[in-house]
Amino acid sequence: MPTISVARRTTTAAHDHVRAQFDTQWLWPATAVVNVHGELDASNAAELSENGTQHARPSGQLVLDMTAVRFFGACCFACLHTINVRCAGANIDWVLIPGGAVSRVLRICDPEGTLPVSTDLPAALTQLRSQPRQLELVDLDR
Repeated sequence: MPTISVARRTTTAAHDHVRAQFDTQWLWPATAVVNVHGELDASNAAELSENGTQHARPSGQLVLDMTAVRFFGACCFACLHTINVRCAGANIDWVLIPGGAVSRVLRICDPEGTLPVSTDLPAALTQLRSQPRQLELVDLDR
């Protein structure tokens, strides 16, 4: 199975440590796995929204693996909601794999469990394969 990796490092200042790193692997032509490492807070939350869906293809599949996130500010939950909305708009099926830091925020900000969550990569891929495809609304007047 072909894999393409893309890495992007971000720092808040030249002397600071790496705040967040995003890398993407393609498991299949339409299935992207975005791995997030480091810390996410208000200073770099927008990068999560951008990088979370940047490499996903319309009508494809996305796994957002956040198991290596050490800190996840509550303000970043809005970014996960944005990813959810963007994926729905682009007909992308997606699953989030939260680590401990992300899970703590999800328990508070998403108590109903509205975001698609899985425990690990194999379970996420199984979930994507078994879930029904999203329906796209079509304007009949076009």
